Amino acid sequence: MTKRDLIKDPFWEASDLGEAIPQSPHAVSVALPRWEDVLAYEEKDPACLNALQSIYPRFGLNPLVKEIAEKAIELHGEILNSAWPYPNIKTAQKAQRFCQRVHTKSYTTIHEVSGLQCLIVDAQATSSAKAFWQHTGLGASSRQAAIALNKEKPPSINAGEEAREAIRNRLSKIYGCDKNLIQLHPSGMAALTTALEALKQLKPKKSILQLGFPYVDVLKLPQVIFEGSQLLLNPDLAELINQLNKQKPAALIVELPSNPMLQCLDLPLISKLARDRGIPVIADDTIGSAINLDSLPYADLVFTSLTKSFAGSGDILAGSLVISPTSPWKESLKELIPAVSTADLFGADAIALKKSCNDVTDRIHKLNEACLSLKLRLENHPNIARVLHPELCPNYKFLMKPKSGFGCLLSFELNGGLAKTKTFYNSLKVCKGPSFGTNFTLACPYVLLAHYQELNWVSKCGIPTELIRVSVGLEEPEDLWERFKKALNN
Repeated sequence: MTKRDLIKDPFWEASDLGEAIPQSPHAVSVALPRWEDVLAYEEKDPACLNALQSIYPRFGLNPLVKEIAEKAIELHGEILNSAWPYPNIKTAQKAQRFCQRVHTKSYTTIHEVSGLQCLIVDAQATSSAKAFWQHTGLGASSRQAAIALNKEKPPSINAGEEAREAIRNRLSKIYGCDKNLIQLHPSGMAALTTALEALKQLKPKKSILQLGFPYVDVLKLPQVIFEGSQLLLNPDLAELINQLNKQKPAALIVELPSNPMLQCLDLPLISKLARDRGIPVIADDTIGSAINLDSLPYADLVFTSLTKSFAGSGDILAGSLVISPTSPWKESLKELIPAVSTADLFGADAIALKKSCNDVTDRIHKLNEACLSLKLRLENHPNIARVLHPELCPNYKFLMKPKSGFGCLLSFELNGGLAKTKTFYNSLKVCKGPSFGTNFTLACPYVLLAHYQELNWVSKCGIPTELIRVSVGLEEPEDLWERFKKALNN
């Protein structure tokens, strides 16, 4: 089958529901082309779920991983059990301990299936097993599953290590730090999981303080899996100082910029207040990218989902964790992070990532320009109520490197409320589904996908339910604008 060129021929129509985006067995997005498809997906409508050829890998089981899970149930489980494949026994045991902690009387067991370690749990513990899988990002990757099923050939150990080394070298140039301060992980959330595990050793039984409205799993991981967290949405200086003195958290977490509002807090000020009190700062620069932002002088740890703009291809799950050369905890973290990490980036994923990131610097500069171009045009359209974009944030601008930009993401609200937003979304001729940073434009009603079960809470946080988030790709700018203009004028 000839693969569609998603820049010129996107999955956007009703008939495209469930198509893997891109057309790869390892795709990290899936076509939800109509507003009603998004709702059907969130409501777990069987007709919608049965149409899905892919799924965001942490939100469910990729079809290849699902095949391993079904094999595990067939060999070792019962019909009401669920199975969760992990890359090794240490990671599977970590997931098992979490389920046992939450459900003390539940049934859990681990069995090796085709070389992967499968956690099998009863119906009572399934929700916790799913939460651990989603929030930590430590599950087996689709390429691991494909190799386990003999559907793809395994790479040599040397090839995998050479690819990881090449990626670390590339990241060290981008961040401007020694490659020994960089560790690769199976996902961005796995990188954050490792960071929190390391800080748990430094500061036992301490909760996390999160600043600004965060990405859903960045919010949930410390809340659900670790010692808990508190959220300060937009604190003034007095409130921030008061909470730091009162809570004495294990760490602060900030996003650069936030998702989906695309704003930054004052990171240099936050860093000074935190370090004066012996509190590490963790930054997520996935959206802004280290090509655009210099956060290492102010953050002690920086984690990134390499799945997004760094890869660009939309079919690789990977993450990185960088220790700041200026961190007071640098030496301790250099020892603790490898000690608590349970899974490296899989060799086949590293090989694919090495290839896809070759053009990352030039590509991100092009994405910066394309997104800014669309932002300026949207702002001047009468049917747009407001556009959210990092160009509007002075705190983002302070962190920018020379000759950099604002990333590939923007969000906006339409005049006309829900009815107009649905009409626009359904008629927009770009790929529509979760994730961002792809070479092709990808749009979604982000709040519905990320926070469907807590829309009232999100609304109280000032996040509009009908927000459309757009990851701008490498389409010709005039062509992309014509597609948006046509959908806006419907």
